[in-house]
Amino acid sequence: MASEREVFGLSGPLHLTNIDWKNAHHRRSVAASLVEGVYILERDRQEKREGSQALAPPWWEFFHFKLVRKLIDDVDFCIFGAIYEYKPPSSHCNDSIVSIDGNPRYVIAFRGTITKPDSFTRDFELDIHIMRNGLHQTSRFEIGMQAVRNMVGTVGASNVWLAGHSLGAAMAMLAGKTMAKMGNFLETFLFNPPYLSAPIERIKDKKVKHGIRIAGSVITAGLALAARGKNPRSRSEDPFSALSAWTPSLCVNPADHLCSEYIGYFEHRKKMEEIGAGAIERLATQHSLGGLFMSVVGKGVEAAEPLHLLPSANLTVNLSPSNDFKQAHGIHQWWRPDLNLKCSLYKFK
Repeated sequence: MASEREVFGLSGPLHLTNIDWKNAHHRRSVAASLVEGVYILERDRQEKREGSQALAPPWWEFFHFKLVRKLIDDVDFCIFGAIYEYKPPSSHCNDSIVSIDGNPRYVIAFRGTITKPDSFTRDFELDIHIMRNGLHQTSRFEIGMQAVRNMVGTVGASNVWLAGHSLGAAMAMLAGKTMAKMGNFLETFLFNPPYLSAPIERIKDKKVKHGIRIAGSVITAGLALAARGKNPRSRSEDPFSALSAWTPSLCVNPADHLCSEYIGYFEHRKKMEEIGAGAIERLATQHSLGGLFMSVVGKGVEAAEPLHLLPSANLTVNLSPSNDFKQAHGIHQWWRPDLNLKCSLYKFK
């Protein structure tokens, strides 16, 4: 039996009858709904819901999108992503669509982990790859990345959005980073992306929390300088600055320990600037302690850069109370009309 959360008419953003593509809430809500559409596509597949029984289509059709392609994992054949095309009826161009400026032509969306037997094993395997900083080596990511490359090559970066939740946000983040390094800056929505770090943000005492972050920055910057000494080539390479022009929309909840550390990651950078230690933090924010330690001791020099490190972001924090972790980490929160949000723009300089 279908869950109420899967039915668009019961849990979708029905209040968004007039989409203004210049409105941040509308853009975020549509992106989140398209990601939910991928979740329900896979659930429809698992439950063998077809035709009129399928629950996924309203999640994109309500906003005048058409499903162009399902992205299928080559290991367990689950649906992990989808490509949507925006196809507003001509009769709606002057009426229900307040503004078509800023609308996407295509959206590539990735779902997160589904805790059902048909897909959980493979999803969990991908979660482990994220923990090991090896998502870029997986066939699922390469399938998704190839879809992004092809779409951008066909219609241009300005016409393509990326969106993802949890594991899917990690996919979208890595795809967005990869394209940004080639000079293609895609509009990207990252919902509850995993940040692999000790949960410092959950410490209530602000002085203790700030002290731990300062100590971590000093140690990280020191190890970064040591790593540069061992690898002179890295002194001339600055991929972090090259990525700084890409500013994804990063949506996190402080009650979600999987992503809440992004709040401290960006706020700490601002505080270090205020106390005159900006140079230390600019170096520290580009590195993770684990990766640096392995480089200094002579291992993992060629390892990929940590996925969770971002130079710039439009950070949206949902300060609305959450009943539990499931609600704090869920995709449904991002289209509620009554959210208490704190929005901040962070640009790496």
